[in-house]
Amino acid sequence: MLGNGMQFTLMGLRGDIEGFSAPELGIITSGYFAGFLVGARYTPVLISRVGHVRVFGALGGLMSAGLIAFPLLADPWAWTALRVMLGFCMSGIYVTAESWLNAQSTNETRGKILAAYMICQTVGIIGAQWLLTLGDAATSVLFIGASILVSVSFAPILLSASPAPATTVSRPMSLKDLFSSSPLGAVGIFFLGAIYATQSGMGAVFGGQTGMTANAISLFVAALFAGALVFQYPIGWLSDRIDRRKVICGSAAIGGGFCMIGFFAGDNEFALLAAAFIAGGMTTPLYALLLAYTNDYLTSDEMPGASGGLVFVFGAGAILGPLLTGWAMEVTGPFAFWLSLGATFAVIAVYALYRMTQRAQMPVEETDSYISVVPGATPVAAEAASAWAADNVEADVADDRATA
Repeated sequence: MLGNGMQFTLMGLRGDIEGFSAPELGIITSGYFAGFLVGARYTPVLISRVGHVRVFGALGGLMSAGLIAFPLLADPWAWTALRVMLGFCMSGIYVTAESWLNAQSTNETRGKILAAYMICQTVGIIGAQWLLTLGDAATSVLFIGASILVSVSFAPILLSASPAPATTVSRPMSLKDLFSSSPLGAVGIFFLGAIYATQSGMGAVFGGQTGMTANAISLFVAALFAGALVFQYPIGWLSDRIDRRKVICGSAAIGGGFCMIGFFAGDNEFALLAAAFIAGGMTTPLYALLLAYTNDYLTSDEMPGASGGLVFVFGAGAILGPLLTGWAMEVTGPFAFWLSLGATFAVIAVYALYRMTQRAQMPVEETDSYISVVPGATPVAAEAASAWAADNVEADVADDRATA
């Protein structure tokens, strides 16, 4: 995640140096999520054909090579192709790692293991922003550093004596069935995909176009992810105790409100960092909220397919978000970054309010447990989290009956 987190911000830093426009950088950003979506679907097929370790090693080698290739190919279309490849590789790496963690965990430990895994992902991305301050984006040093980190990270897995787990991903639920089961879950996760991809891919572009220094851009992007570490637990705690739609609406409204603060902040760095911290801090909990809310209306047998469907819908939104934001930044200026985010948060908040008038509240004691799943998780992690939540509820019900 240190290596992967570096390349996200490097695209904006080096792209600005190369003179790429905001729409071009939006296309490059979307390329990653397009590759990620394909990788989540087809990596299990590759693993079934040639084996777990071979796929893991091949994807790691391709990703390491791709990172080094960026400074050699200063062309937007070449970068887009490389980003598609990196997205595919990273998705496959996630599938492999998540399958391994899931296979090594039990019902008692799965929740803690998944939570620790998600924390490692977020901390890795934040730490990567600090590493970017150690070099110059105009040279190849940072790209080489990211490549080295990625290469080194595979050694513990490739040299491990642990047996490789079986990797299976359930067939995604159809979009029609997913929307019928949970309209708010399907619509919300689509727009959240646009928010997450815009924050992670276009944040550095915004910083470059507004004249921030490289160090300030790194701090700004780190703030977008740091908020998740602070708000994940309190929002999750609250969602297990009141109507989740209220928490979804409130979180989206807060995110949208701070985006407006960012829009009017101008060159006030403190206000920009505060807006990034709070708006970014609402994004990750919203993903887990929408996943948990969708699971509340599904049976245990339906959850795996729904998780795959939600990942697909999230990916579709992630592809579209940077494209629209890049175009808006080109037409109206860099602060359209905040307008795009704020408008998308507002759509989620308003739709959650609307859904509260269309469906009665589910009793809190019948809802599944909340678990911190970060945006960009593959169906493997989403399915594991859903299974853990369902098992947790069943265990609580059994305990209540025993007590009675």
